[in-house]
Amino acid sequence: MTIVFSTLNHPQRVALAAEIHSRPPVRLEAPEAITHLAVHGRNEPLVAADKLGMQSALLADFCARFGVPPPAGNAKYFFHDFGRFRLKWECHTEFASFTVATATAAATAPALSGADPFARMPSSELPEDWLLSLKGRLIVATHIVLDQASATAEEMAPKMRQLFDTNAIVGCGASQAAQVWTDFRIHADGFARFIVLDAGLKSLQAGRLVQRLLEIETYRVMALLGLPVAQQAAPVLNDIESELASVTRDMVASQKLGRSEEQGMQDEQDLLQQITLLASRLEQLSVDDSYRFSASQAYFGLVMARIHELRERRIEGVPTIEEFMQRRLSPAMNTCTSTARRQEVLAERIANTNSLLRTRVGIRQERQNSQILESMNTRAAQQLRLQQAVEGLSVAAVSYYLVGLLGYVLKGAKAAGLPVNPDIAIGVAVPLLALVVWMGLRALRRKFQSPAK
Repeated sequence: MTIVFSTLNHPQRVALAAEIHSRPPVRLEAPEAITHLAVHGRNEPLVAADKLGMQSALLADFCARFGVPPPAGNAKYFFHDFGRFRLKWECHTEFASFTVATATAAATAPALSGADPFARMPSSELPEDWLLSLKGRLIVATHIVLDQASATAEEMAPKMRQLFDTNAIVGCGASQAAQVWTDFRIHADGFARFIVLDAGLKSLQAGRLVQRLLEIETYRVMALLGLPVAQQAAPVLNDIESELASVTRDMVASQKLGRSEEQGMQDEQDLLQQITLLASRLEQLSVDDSYRFSASQAYFGLVMARIHELRERRIEGVPTIEEFMQRRLSPAMNTCTSTARRQEVLAERIANTNSLLRTRVGIRQERQNSQILESMNTRAAQQLRLQQAVEGLSVAAVSYYLVGLLGYVLKGAKAAGLPVNPDIAIGVAVPLLALVVWMGLRALRRKFQSPAK
């Protein structure tokens, strides 16, 4: 029973299994010439209805010039032999790479002869107008000459210094059977240069070695994109730190001056507004920079991993690629790391200052609330005394009206012939009615003041 296209499979099983085989190295055999271009930019559609992303459209345009069908719009890898050259295209998160390779004449080793080994490179096969369409997006351009080694690395060192026209060359033995030479500089033609000398590489080793070198160069440049961001963030962080220190000093000064409640509350509200503004500025800076710093650290990790895979062997008197990166690239990455950490620490300081100031505002508000409650208690006591005074007047008023009503009743009874003396009866009823009214009002007040059950 076959399960390749069975419903037993997870929807992503086949795609994930193919992912690790999706970017094989180009098969290279010395002598070869390789040109590598990295185009910066995400592979996003130019318009909503466009299924091709920017990088895919660039590859499609390239293929159309040679009458070659391009890959599907969602492809991440493409290889094709165009006859005069071979092209390998890879699409990454932030860039796409075009690696062009051509075989060279094997009669003489150009890296060892007097001729310029970089005089004839595959970049001459690329359409000029297509290259011009990369305006502002070309982040890496590299030439690599792959040739057979005819001398030891120590013997080749003087020749390489003449060829690169500098004493600051970088070189090493790599993969136990090759020499790698470069200076990590952009030369007059706009390309960085590598020379790889094959001293017995096995099948596919040359392709893997060249791929590692191209990845080291590309990821090195991509990692350095975080350095300008860190340098631009430094003065902004200095301003925020200075303003935060000023706010802290104002907090201490306002506490020592012993200002009034109203003035103190206004000062603290102003300080809170300043801290909120500082927090907003720092948060915006962190949001703008966090991805770049994280990406730089990831690229730097890839650079060091690829260098480790080279299995470098030291050439006497020449720094290795790892030494060059530790001396030149690591400080830049440390700057990015320290800037990111500085943003985090500054955010914590702002949060602590904000919390401290809000605590002070809360204490001041509690004190004001306590004063308000005290004034309300005083007012309630005054109202109670007033009610008690009004209660006495109410007893008199109610008693007066009851006595008046009783008088009318007694006078009517006398007129009816009953033996009643209204004046004596009213005189006797006044204190009794007043007592009854007072007791009734008192009972009513107790009923309303007692808690509800």
